[in-house]
Amino acid sequence: MAEMSVELVAVERRLWSGTATFVVAQTTEGEIGIMAGHEPVLGQLVEGGVVKVTTTDGETVYAAVHGGFLSVTGTGVSILAESAELSDEIDVEAAKAALTGDDETERARASAQLRAANQSA
Repeated sequence: MAEMSVELVAVERRLWSGTATFVVAQTTEGEIGIMAGHEPVLGQLVEGGVVKVTTTDGETVYAAVHGGFLSVTGTGVSILAESAELSDEIDVEAAKAALTGDDETERARASAQLRAANQSA
């Protein structure tokens, strides 16, 4: 199966990089699936979205992503997030508590964290 280079980067650090066969991300235009050889595209990521990367080893990496951009070139995919957490780094209890708060942005962030954490279990 064809593969592509993928980088998942937040402002503060690189979360994951490697080769993958498939990437799914949520953009302001809708959900997009990327495979090797995809046409170049630039998309704005939604606040409180989830990114799914299927690695060439057959593993799946989930991340809660909060804003930023997705860039697809002829050689790979770069996900440049304002902030992001890998599913195994998410504090599920804190995210559940944040769902009841008044801040809409924090509720969206918590919802994405819970979706990413539950999908990897």
